[in-house]
Parts: sequence; C-alpha cells; structure tokens
Amino acid sequence: MKQIKGPAIFLAQFLSDESPFNTLEGMCKWVSDMGYKGIQIPTWDSRVFDLDTAAKSQRYCEDINGLVRSYGLEITELSTHLQGQLLVVNPAYDRMFDGFAPANLRGNPAQRAQWAAEQLRNAATASRYLGLTSHATFSGALLWHTMYPWPQRPQGLVEQGFAALAERWLPILNAFDDAGVDVCFELHPGEDLHDGVTFERFLEHCDHHPRANILYDPSHFVLQQLDYLSFIDIYHSRIKAFHVKDAEFTPSGRSGVYGGYQNWIDRPGRFRSLGDGQVDFSKIFSKLTQYGFDGWAVLEWECCIKHPEDGAREGATFIRNHLIRPTDKAFDDFARVEPDIALNNHVLGLK
Repeated sequence: MKQIKGPAIFLAQFLSDESPFNTLEGMCKWVSDMGYKGIQIPTWDSRVFDLDTAAKSQRYCEDINGLVRSYGLEITELSTHLQGQLLVVNPAYDRMFDGFAPANLRGNPAQRAQWAAEQLRNAATASRYLGLTSHATFSGALLWHTMYPWPQRPQGLVEQGFAALAERWLPILNAFDDAGVDVCFELHPGEDLHDGVTFERFLEHCDHHPRANILYDPSHFVLQQLDYLSFIDIYHSRIKAFHVKDAEFTPSGRSGVYGGYQNWIDRPGRFRSLGDGQVDFSKIFSKLTQYGFDGWAVLEWECCIKHPEDGAREGATFIRNHLIRPTDKAFDDFARVEPDIALNNHVLGLK
C-alpha cells in the first residue's frame, strides 16, 4: 500500500488584497508556519501565479518551484476551476458567469470559451514544467438547468448534452495526456459532472479517456445525500486528487436538499471546517489508503461559521492526525510457516 501525502491546502479561498494573502511568498510563509507541506495553486490570480507566463517559460516554473520549496512546501496541483467552468456554459448562465472571465471577453461567450480552452491547455503545459501529475478543475455545464426534470426533458437531450461536453473536453484531455497529467474533475453541483452517474456518462462519450479522472470531495456528496464511502469503492481507480472538506446535512420540516434559496448558514446542507461536520474522515482515509491513493490530502475551507484562519490552522493538525502509515506486514506473520505440501494435503484430506 502507498501513503497519502499531506497536509496540504488550497489557496483560493484565502486570497485577498491584504498581506500575507496577496502574494505567493506571503501565503507560502503563512501555510508553512502552520505545518502544511503542500499547496494547491489557483491559476486565475496573477498575484500568486501567472498561467500564461508559466506555459511559455519553464524558467518561470522553476523559479516558482524554488520559491515554494524554500518554505518546505510542494505544489500539489494547479487549479483551473474558473476556467473549466467557462469552457462550457449554458446561455442561461452567461451573464452570471461572465465575472469569471477577463473584462475584454465579457458579453462574448464564443471568445470566452476559446480563452478558457487556451487556459486549460496552458495549465497542461505549466503542470508538466512544474513536474506535476494531477490537475484540479470543473467540467462546466450544459444541462444543469434541467437537473430536476420538470417540464420533462426532450428525448435525447441528456445524451446530446454529454456528447457536446465530451467534444469540448477531448482536445484538452489529449493535451493533458501529452503532458503526462491527469485532469481531476471536482464533482460538484452546478457542473454536469456532479456525481458518479454523470461521471460515467462523460467517460462513455470520451471513450473512457485515461486522463479523465476525479477530484474526490466528500462534502458535495453529503449535500446530495450520496454514499461517499461506497463511492470510493466504485471509483477509486479514477480518484487522483482529494479535497478534505467537511459538511453537514440536517433536514427540517421547511427545507431539504434544494435549500430553499437560503443563505448558506440557513441551509440544511452546509460546508463546515474540518471536524465540525458529519463527514467520517477516518473511514475515508482508511479506504483511500487501502486502495493505494498516494496523492495529496488538500484542505479546502468553505465554512459558513468559523473564521477561515482558524479553519486553516486547525485543518493542518486535523489532516496530519488522519494520515495513515501503511503496514508493511500482516498482524499474524508471527505464526506463518513455510509451505509444506504434505501438511497441506493432510489438512485438505488428500493423499
């Protein structure tokens, strides 16, 4: 068995205009002082990472690696969650997602999608220059507005939608394959890839591409009421990245899975800081270790109650305490004897 690496932290939710959260070096010092060993870097904020430069300059990537390592850290993955979202956008969401795009592309969905595709290809190149093997992203969505089938979906809509999604992603998956990097889709409500069934549909339409993989985040499955432990049993061979994020689901007589358009703090399903929710991380770390996952355990903080800096500080210890050093022997090895054919025949009742 292999060992999960960690603790690591996704920097996206901590970025701000205030020091130390406005530079990569400042954030490296901050997380290193808390005991983290890895960072997952968002690629849409040039204050911490210039993706366009990284794709053109291996020297830039070497300098970034050098800076990160000078604080005793490693880069776990790059993230293109926002760019992946913009690769495939249903027109119903054009205006709402425009804010993720550069100002000069807003109001132009076709050019925005082209830019997103280029960004994703750049991320493949930059990941290779950085020596990374996994990449975190979103799939985007054409079908999400039809998630609840009323009115009934037109016949063939789902198949057509997944075929179109795969068509957008196949050239990018091939670019990541050329770079030797796995694309890890965070299965997330709002994306067409949001659970096991939708991931399977996507695989079928992209010929089970070897680079189409999963960023496992149990918090999104708690909010969907999906069995996040059985999910590992089914899809462990495709799990190539891991967000350690807690959540809780407490239905009431007034609101359930859909949340009633309420703010996060009032919803039955809420993201929480590590240890404050309902996710059984002991079983998750055990299952992932059992199946040989040797990627990074990356904290993603999205708690609606606790201060982010407290969540980050507590999260480093929480992850470290859940890491498992795999055993290199069986507990009953002391009783093992060398094979004895005659003895075995006797036990089996054979001559």
